[in-house]
Amino acid sequence: MSDYDVIVVGAGNAALAAAVSAKENGADRVVVLEKAPRSMRGGNTHWSGGVLRFAFDDPREIAPLVPDAEKQHEEFYAGIEPYTKADYHGDLMRVTSGRTDPILSRILVDNSKDTVFWMKQVGCIEMEPATTLSAVRKDNKLVWARGLVVRAAHEGVGLSRSWFATAERMGIEIRYGSAVTELLQDGRGRVNGVRLRDDAGMSDILGHAVVLGCGGFEANVQMRTQHIGPLVGAAKVRGTPHNQGDGLRMAMAIHAMPWGQWSGCHATPISADWGDFAPRELTDKSNRLSYIYGVMLNRQGKRFVDEGEDGALFTYAKFGRAILAQPGAKAWQIFDSRVLHLLEPRYSTSKPIIGNTFEELLDQLDIDDKKTALATLKAFNDAARINEDKYDPSRKDGVRTEGLDLDKTNWARRLDAPPYHAYSATGGITFTFGGLRVTEKAEVVGTDWRPIPGLFACGEMIGGLFYDNYPAGTGLVSGATFGRIAGREAARPGNT
Repeated sequence: MSDYDVIVVGAGNAALAAAVSAKENGADRVVVLEKAPRSMRGGNTHWSGGVLRFAFDDPREIAPLVPDAEKQHEEFYAGIEPYTKADYHGDLMRVTSGRTDPILSRILVDNSKDTVFWMKQVGCIEMEPATTLSAVRKDNKLVWARGLVVRAAHEGVGLSRSWFATAERMGIEIRYGSAVTELLQDGRGRVNGVRLRDDAGMSDILGHAVVLGCGGFEANVQMRTQHIGPLVGAAKVRGTPHNQGDGLRMAMAIHAMPWGQWSGCHATPISADWGDFAPRELTDKSNRLSYIYGVMLNRQGKRFVDEGEDGALFTYAKFGRAILAQPGAKAWQIFDSRVLHLLEPRYSTSKPIIGNTFEELLDQLDIDDKKTALATLKAFNDAARINEDKYDPSRKDGVRTEGLDLDKTNWARRLDAPPYHAYSATGGITFTFGGLRVTEKAEVVGTDWRPIPGLFACGEMIGGLFYDNYPAGTGLVSGATFGRIAGREAARPGNT
């Protein structure tokens, strides 16, 4: 007799969604195996901002998720635009240059709203308006980034805590310090358990189905260097140190098919002041995403991206990687005093370097070519004279430079209001885009193009959704969507 109906490997948002879904759908004996100790539990979810991107036709459809929003924020719904399924899928197609998996992306988009409501109703995830992350105040009204209005209360910390509380309340067993090292198969090739290492040593646990929700390989320097390159190999890690690619390696050891962009990753601009791993106690507060209101210089004193290409929540994942490609994997974000009120509150976790002139500011920065940096800033100001009166931080405003080798295409107002503030930034890798191929039922597909019986995957384990870039808030919803599917399918009578 098997020890469990469903074994879930991992304990982040996707894995716990799978465990709760399995229990909800009739699996009596469900166990979650978390490699980390209890004090480090929850995977990357703990470091997330908790924001949830989902489709809706009418802004008031979100009311059950945030019932007190109108009491807390005057004219709350006036600043929210509809975000249809076509809008959502269009954003996915745009930021991935059309490469997102056509089947998986449709499943994600079509189920996104229902998933978020399920998270609240079944997962008991408390939610709140994402005011500090995706809203800009204009004329005393909050104007929201499209599709990004709701987040888990207390961000990723609250999301993780709520999932654990729900799982424990449902009678789901959670084992900490349990590192799964191998997938077990019976004589027919069906995955029927796992081998794990804990404080007692090595042991086997049998189950009718296994769900892999244990993340990518972003914390594994060897795998990062091999698959993404030496620049990313040396990157700081924004999330958990426990995502070492174990689930991917053990799945491919039984001939699971690798899928998606193994050379791609979500690399957020974070403060360069942190160590190799962003402090757990600061969660997502190491992020530095307000670059759209200023300019970014590398250590050669040059700009290297169009800071105003799009809203930060559509560019931060690729700009983090762009910073990693710069000398010393470092950049400086420079702002004048007119935009300081627009910077995310997360900037308060660092002390800015301040100067009353460009020269005074640059003298304090570890920029190798200060002469070029000064020329870059002056050239930017000379080129930023187009439609400054139309500057609008709440939307892409077309206020641009003209005549630079690399123009800034939105929010390009001159930097001419001292004192000037500079914040350091590097690329903090959050998760990897390469993963496993799965079916619409979250079944892991083998290299023979057939599903591997008894094996499912969700979250960052799934490859094919993201290429080169990533729309903010999609990862958590994708994790919960495919976690819910994986748990439900693993609990079906044919599996249990």
